[in-house]
Amino acid sequence: MPPLSSLSSYDAVVPALRAAGCVFAEDEARLILGAARDTDELAAMVRRRADGLPLELVLGWAEFRGLRITVEPGVFVPRRRTEFLVEQALAQAPDASVVVDLCCGSGAVGAALAATLGQVDLHAADIDPAAVRCARRNIAPLGGHVHAGDLFEALPGELRGRVDILAANVPYVPTGEVALLPAEARDHEPLVALDGGADGLDVLRRVAADAPRWLAPGGCLLVETSEAQAPAAVDAFAEGGLTARLAVSEEWYANVVIGTL
Repeated sequence: MPPLSSLSSYDAVVPALRAAGCVFAEDEARLILGAARDTDELAAMVRRRADGLPLELVLGWAEFRGLRITVEPGVFVPRRRTEFLVEQALAQAPDASVVVDLCCGSGAVGAALAATLGQVDLHAADIDPAAVRCARRNIAPLGGHVHAGDLFEALPGELRGRVDILAANVPYVPTGEVALLPAEARDHEPLVALDGGADGLDVLRRVAADAPRWLAPGGCLLVETSEAQAPAAVDAFAEGGLTARLAVSEEWYANVVIGTL
């Protein structure tokens, strides 16, 4: 790897990233070069990426359904596969007027829904103060509100029985498998956004049990899960009183459970 102080061009940055193990070094080099304001900042960004910081945290943003979502250290980075959840929500409730993004992290899901739906009553919530601060940067420009607290306890009471789309990107990694996650997630994202309990479904069950009290008639709950967990997740929705089905995207390797009231 060339000395970081000498990095100033695409031809210098690509080998530095490749030497650090970045599989998509060419694409990452273009993004970093486009974001750096001077050579000192460029060298610092390449150093952080070479040290294993997720590219999105190096840049300060993640692309999600064509939006640039602000991300900050200590906040869960939105995954492109979660765009499938947004697509399913829009297909299920194209005329939604009240949207809630629960376990919102950066607020990417709520922002993407509002950007497509237009004028909606948008609310997001997370238990992690860092996520709440970050989500406000993404949600406030769309006229939305971000609340701090544990799941539904964070939401204004007047939303009960009025929510058309309830998107909950809950943590669903089983506790015993957290250590097996890629280092970018394991070392740089909050455990509360990853660990879903013994079988990964602890938070999902809580959301499914309480969702009917918050959904409007015909409203829908959407939660991402893994292929292996999907049958148990569908059962949890049914036990909560929702009519449940599973939507699968082979392209994104995404599984979304959709429950309607």
